[in-house]
Amino acid sequence: MPRFSLPDFSLDGFRRQLANVDALPQLCVLGVVSGLITGGLMVAFRLLLTLGALAFMPDGNPEAFEQLPPWGRALLPLLAVTLIGLWLWRQPVANRKIGVAHVIERLTYHQGRFPLRNWITQWWVGLISVLGGLSAGREGPAIHLGAAAVSGLGQRLKLPHNSLRVLVACGTAAAISASFHTPIAGVIFAMEVVMMEYTIVGFMPVILASTMGAVVAQLVFGTERAFQATDVALGSLVNLPWLVVCALVIGLLAGLFVRVARSGHRLERLPWGVRCALVGLVVGGVAWWYPQVQGMGYDTLALTLSGGLPLDVLLAVAIGKLLLTAGAVACGIPVSIIGPVLVVGAAAGTLLGLLGAQLMPSLAAGPEIYGMLGMAAMMGAVLQAPLAALMALLELTSNPNIILPGMLAVVVAGLTSRQLCRCDGFFISVTRHGMHPLQQPLMQALSRVSVPAVMERSLVRSARLVTRDQARALLEANPVWVLIERSSADKPLLALKAADLARWLLEHDEESADDSALLDLVEIPGQRLDMAPIHLQATLTEAFDRLNDKAVDALYVEHGHRPKNKRISGIITRDAIERHYRFSDSSNG
Repeated sequence: MPRFSLPDFSLDGFRRQLANVDALPQLCVLGVVSGLITGGLMVAFRLLLTLGALAFMPDGNPEAFEQLPPWGRALLPLLAVTLIGLWLWRQPVANRKIGVAHVIERLTYHQGRFPLRNWITQWWVGLISVLGGLSAGREGPAIHLGAAAVSGLGQRLKLPHNSLRVLVACGTAAAISASFHTPIAGVIFAMEVVMMEYTIVGFMPVILASTMGAVVAQLVFGTERAFQATDVALGSLVNLPWLVVCALVIGLLAGLFVRVARSGHRLERLPWGVRCALVGLVVGGVAWWYPQVQGMGYDTLALTLSGGLPLDVLLAVAIGKLLLTAGAVACGIPVSIIGPVLVVGAAAGTLLGLLGAQLMPSLAAGPEIYGMLGMAAMMGAVLQAPLAALMALLELTSNPNIILPGMLAVVVAGLTSRQLCRCDGFFISVTRHGMHPLQQPLMQALSRVSVPAVMERSLVRSARLVTRDQARALLEANPVWVLIERSSADKPLLALKAADLARWLLEHDEESADDSALLDLVEIPGQRLDMAPIHLQATLTEAFDRLNDKAVDALYVEHGHRPKNKRISGIITRDAIERHYRFSDSSNG
C-alpha cells in the first residue's frame, strides 16, 4: 500500500518551505501577521501623538497650531530641534538613519535586518518632530516602525532572509494603509518604492498585510479619512492644456524639493548644533505668521481642497512648507516627507487652478480639482512612483472621474522632475554604476530564494588522509560531495566530487596495494572546490556575493548559531546558482 506522509507543521518545516520561491501559503500567513502588528503600531503611534498633544495643544489636537499664540508656535520648533538634536548627537552616525530611506537601505544591503537603536530613535524623532511643530508627517515613522518590527519577528523565528524581504514589504504596505485608509495605495507603494518589483508571490501577502493594517486602524479610529473630497470632475477637455502646464510647474517644484533635500553635503561644514538651530529658527519664524506650515498639515489639506484658505496662506504652504521640509532633511533632521509633500502639492495645484480660473473664467474647472491633481502629481514626481500616487488619489478622493486627468498630471510632473531637473525618486539610492541593486534582474531573482532551496544536501565529511576501506565506506551512502577537512584550522574545507573518488577507487581496485595505506584525498584527480561558509538563512544573493568576495566556487552551509553547535547542512556551488537562475528565467519567459 502507498505510504502518505503528513504535512510538516513544525517551525523547521515552515522555515524550509519559506526558503523556496513558491512558498505562497506560508508568505500569506506572514502577511496577515505583519498587517496586524503594523496596524497596532500605527494605532499606538497616533495615540501617543494625541496623548502628547493633551499636555499643551488646544483640545488635545496635535495639528491645532493655529490656535496657539504666535510666541508659542514659534518656540515649539526650537524646543523640538533641541530634543531631537541632543538625542541624535549622542548616537553614532549609523544609528541616526531612520524612515523610508533607511528601510530601503536595510532591505537592499542588509537583507531586511534592522538595528534596534534606529527603531527606538524613530519613535523619538517621529513623535517630537510632529508634536514640536516641524513640517513632518507620520507615514515615514509608521513604515520604519512596522517594517522593522515584523522583520525583527522574522529574525527572532530565524526565518530565511528571502521571507524577511516580504515581511518588510508587508510592514510598509500596512503602514501606508493604516495611515491614509488607502490599502491599494499601500500595496503599490510597497512594491513600487520599496521592493521595486512586481511578482504574484510578492503581491498576495502584501495585499493581506495592507488589508489587515487598514482593518486595525479603522477599528480604532473609524473609516473617516483625513479630508472628505467632493464629487468634482475636470469638465471640458479645454482644461487639458492648462492641466499640462500645471503639472509641468509642479514637476519643477518636485525637482526643487529633491535638490534642496539632497544638498546636505553643502551644510556638513556647519556644526550639528548650528544646523539644528537653523531649522528651528526658520520654521518658528515662518510659523509666527503662517502656522499652517507646521505639523502633518492634514487639516490644512482639508481646508485647501474645500476652498477655505486665502491666497497668501496657499502661497506660504506651497513654497514655505516645501522649503521647510526639504531644508530640515538637508540639515540632517530626518523628518517624514510623504504627508508634507501631499499638502504642498494640493496647495500648489489650488493656486494654479485659481490662476486658470482668471485666464479662462467661463471654461476652467474649479480650483479644488486642481488641488487634488496637484497632490497626486507632487507625490508621484517626488517619489517617482506614479502608480502609488494614482491609487492614493483614487482612494483619498473616492472619485473615479479624477483618474484620467490624474494620469496625465502624474506622468507630466514625473517626467519634468526626472528629465528637466535630473532628479531620481527621493528614496532611491544610486550606486556608483548608476543602477540600484534592487533594480538588477539577477539580484531580484536571487533575493527571492534562500540557500536551502538550492543547496545539495547529499554529502559526507572526511579527514584528508583515509584508508581505502574508509574511502569505500564514505561512498556507501551515495553522496554527491565529499567534504575534506584540512589539518590546519585556517585552511578552508575542500569539496571533492564523490564520483571522482569512486572512479579512482575503481581504476585502482586491482592494484596490489595495502588497504591500510593512507590515501590523500587532496591528491585524488577530479573536481575539487575551495569553499567558504555561509549561514542557512542566507538568500542566493548573499551566496552569490560571498562567492565573489571569497573568490571560491562553492559554499558550505552552516546551521546553528553557537560555534560549538554549528553543523554543515549542505553545499551550494556557483553552477547551482546559475542553473537556478537560468531555469527560473526560462520559466518566467
